[in-house]
Amino acid sequence: METGDDIKKKQRFSQIMNTPESDVMKVELHPISEEEDLGFFACMTIDRPDKLNALNADVMASLKAVCAWMEASDEVRVLVVTGAQPNQPPEGKRAKPHAFVAGADITEFAGAGSEVIRKRFTNNAVEALWNLSKPTIAMVDGFALGGGCEVACSCDIRIASDRSTFGTPEINLGLIPGYGATQRLERLVGYGKAHEMIMTGDMVPAEEAHRIGLVNHVVAPEDLQETVFAMAKRIGSKSSHALRVGKETVRTALDEGLTDGVEIEA
Repeated sequence: METGDDIKKKQRFSQIMNTPESDVMKVELHPISEEEDLGFFACMTIDRPDKLNALNADVMASLKAVCAWMEASDEVRVLVVTGAQPNQPPEGKRAKPHAFVAGADITEFAGAGSEVIRKRFTNNAVEALWNLSKPTIAMVDGFALGGGCEVACSCDIRIASDRSTFGTPEINLGLIPGYGATQRLERLVGYGKAHEMIMTGDMVPAEEAHRIGLVNHVVAPEDLQETVFAMAKRIGSKSSHALRVGKETVRTALDEGLTDGVEIEA
C-alpha cells in the first residue's frame, strides 16, 4: 500500500518529467547529485540539425515554453542550452557542419512584409531566456551565428568547443541583429569589439571569443558535455535563493547602473 510520501513523490516526479518537448526541441533532466536529493538540471537541445538548428517560429515558441516551465519548477535549478549535432550522412554525401544555432531560418521571411518580420523580432523568446531567474549555460559546439550568437549571449555562461565560431553576419544581408546582440555584445566584449563584430560581420573563432570575453571556457569537442554538465552540477548544488538573488543583482549592474545595483545587493 502506498504511503502519503510515496504519492507525493510520484506527483513530484510526474510534474518534473512533464517537460515541454516538441518536434524541434528536446529536454532531458539530469540529477545534480547522485548522493543527495538536490534536484535536477535540464539540458535543452534545439533539434533541427538538417537546418543547422536555425531558429524558426516553432523553435521560438518551444524556447518560451521551456523557460516558463523552468520558472514554474522548484526542482529544476539550472538550464543548459545546446544544439543537436548533425546526423550521419548517407554514403557518398558530405556531412553537415556542427552547429549550436546557425542563425534565423530566413526561409520563413520569404514574401513576408516588414510588419510580419518586425513582429517576429519583437517580444521574442530570446528575452524569455535572458530574463529567466535561474542560471543558464550555453553549450556551444560549432556555428553560433546571428540569432545563435544572440541565444548564447542571453545565457549567463558560455562554454564552447574549440571548433566553434561566433559571429553576427546580419550586416551582410543589410540588417542588424534583432535578438539583443546590439545591447549584450557590448556588455560582454566592450564597445569597440562589439561594433567591429556587428559592422563587419566577421567570424570569431572560439579561442578569440575566449580572449575577448565572449566565452568563459574553450575545451575539446569530446570534453564539452562533461565540462558543461560538471559546471551545471556545481552551480545547481548551491543555494537556489542565493543563485536567484545573485543573478538578479549582477543583472542590475547591467541594466540599472552601479548605485541601484549596490542598493539591491545590500
